[in-house]
Amino acid sequence: MSRVLLISPNTVSDPYPVYPIGMAIISTALASAGHEVRQYDLLVEGRSEDRLKEAISGFDPHYVGISLRNIDSVDSCDPEDNWYLSSDLDLVRAIREATAAPVIIGGSAFSVMPEEILGYLGADYGVVGEGERTICGLIDGLNEKRPMPRITANSVRNGNVETATTCSPCWENGLVDFYKQESGMMNILTKRGCPYRCAYCTYPAIEGHVIRHRPPDDVVDDMEKLKIDHGIDTFYFTDSVFNDEEGGYLKVAEIIVRREMDIKWTAFFRPARMDRETWSLLKRSGLYAIELGTDASNDTALWGLNKQFCFDDIYDFNEAAVRERIPCAHYVMFGGPDETEASVNKGLHNLDLLRNCMVLAFSGIRVLPSTPIHGRAIKDGLVAEGASLLEPIYYFSPDIDAQKMYDTILNSFQRRINRIFPPFDGLALMRKLKSVGYRGLMWNRLVRFD
Repeated sequence: MSRVLLISPNTVSDPYPVYPIGMAIISTALASAGHEVRQYDLLVEGRSEDRLKEAISGFDPHYVGISLRNIDSVDSCDPEDNWYLSSDLDLVRAIREATAAPVIIGGSAFSVMPEEILGYLGADYGVVGEGERTICGLIDGLNEKRPMPRITANSVRNGNVETATTCSPCWENGLVDFYKQESGMMNILTKRGCPYRCAYCTYPAIEGHVIRHRPPDDVVDDMEKLKIDHGIDTFYFTDSVFNDEEGGYLKVAEIIVRREMDIKWTAFFRPARMDRETWSLLKRSGLYAIELGTDASNDTALWGLNKQFCFDDIYDFNEAAVRERIPCAHYVMFGGPDETEASVNKGLHNLDLLRNCMVLAFSGIRVLPSTPIHGRAIKDGLVAEGASLLEPIYYFSPDIDAQKMYDTILNSFQRRINRIFPPFDGLALMRKLKSVGYRGLMWNRLVRFD
């Protein structure tokens, strides 16, 4: 069998560092197949090339895998213009200097535009989508000297829906302790797949449209192990949408309650109606805050994003959360398809109706392949057909003046601690909270109830 070094190059720690759970899941899959695996996290180890080369020399891997989480910050207002692939290119070059082992790229960012990223980074092979089975098959093929394609996509990407892989992440003690100290919470995955077709989103292209749940007992087993072994008592469910219509999330909550876990958790929700019984169950299981895929705050813009709900649904969900004293953070994008000056003003008026919550706004929407907004951008003449999307291109409705919209949002949000725009202002606020000892979401501490 082979020695495989897995690397997480993500060093973004704002608003909080995120455990490289994808790398940890791949590590379990490879170890279960008999391979010897090491995990190397650049956020923990630092971006020292000498240190990386020492790790490579000491382990002498047969293969090096890199899990890419982000291409860029997806923020048109980002003053630092963060484009992470340039650092990833430096990483690949450093690996090449230290070993002749083939370099395999995977991860959610890679799966969005694999051909372009593989070509840019100059790696040997790529794995698209869920990689547990795919990377094991790739390494087996290479070990057997069989000709293997440079890019391999799993069956979900190819349209064949299977049960979600059930392997638990391989939690590295040193990594868990680092993220506990730095972020105060651990991320957990309960399912894959997203049935919605939001205009900007890449989740369905990566994970498929059919939801595939992990066994809920396995999910809670992971949480229980982290609590017993590491004292982790705060969790973030990283599903694309936690409150799925099938109700799988309720089974997880029921098991947490039954085991008397005494934990706190948060997740990304869709603003769908939940009855009092559901709210009660979620609170008893530890729900303490909600991040919402609101995406827009007026019906015109919501329709343009194919959200399949209206502002009244957003308002009703927020009111229910206020009633339950659960703080919500609404993530909103202005300037999308069909947006106009009138709809921007309507959206800002609607946001004023949302009580006791945070709102984090973005200007423009990052255009990515395999999304409806890419086709819309071509149709509207904003992007040339066949143009590279490797470096950030943002969709702004032809019916708005982007600078005027920016100024209008800024004026509406100014001097309001629970309204964040532009996004980097929010990051600066989070850094201040971290500097005085706060951990976890942090934004929830800025929401006050009457």
